[in-house]
Amino acid sequence: MQLDPYLHFNGNCEEAFKFYEKALGGKIAFKTTYGEAPPAAQSSPDFRNKIMHMRMDLNGRVLMGSDVPADRYQVPQGFSLSLNAKDPAEADRLFNEVSRGGNIIMPIQQTFWSPRFGMCTDRFGIPWMVNTDQPASQQAAHGN
Repeated sequence: MQLDPYLHFNGNCEEAFKFYEKALGGKIAFKTTYGEAPPAAQSSPDFRNKIMHMRMDLNGRVLMGSDVPADRYQVPQGFSLSLNAKDPAEADRLFNEVSRGGNIIMPIQQTFWSPRFGMCTDRFGIPWMVNTDQPASQQAAHGN
């Protein structure tokens, strides 16, 4: 079994996925709009160019999303997407990318469990945590 996140956006799914594709090095693998789907006649004219489903492949993982009508959209809360970097430099790069234009909740820094950890909400309202896999204790033991 694999658990993959599916994000809902308030009309800016395509912009967000293009941002994630560049920031995270993913590849958009599938995209369809409401206007391209069989029930196109049922979608409002102003919503036909919005994303019904988008899928990004990201290092063997999948990130999916869609735009939802404004009356069904809810601000994301109660979760974070977690990025685990192999080293502190990669963690810094990822954090700087996803936090650009967003809100930094906890600046990326050394913690007791990791040499680099930070939390932010990106400019699309999606919460992120960026962590380095190597424990801070190993980092200190190796003199880094």
